[in-house]
Amino acid sequence: MVFQPAAIRQVSHGGMQVETSFPLQLDSLHDFRLTLGTRSVVVKGRIAHSRISDVDQDEITYRSGVEFIELSERVAAAIAHFVDELAKDKTEKKGA
Repeated sequence: MVFQPAAIRQVSHGGMQVETSFPLQLDSLHDFRLTLGTRSVVVKGRIAHSRISDVDQDEITYRSGVEFIELSERVAAAIAHFVDELAKDKTEKKGA
């Protein structure tokens, strides 16, 4: 087991897009610890796609799409609540 940081660029009810400094193998399974506001959950995800997103001198950045799999009801509800709150906040800011 290796712990590596990943920046979450997008999140939805069914998955997320992450940015890493290393490639993720297609169809590989990974556990991700997500902090969703005040909650922290662990999700299992399958790498659906991965590509190089940026090359800067000696550093390469990869963007990968992760499909959530085998979510418990509790974790799915926590993700849904977080995503819905983000969408609500975004809508309210546009209206202001």
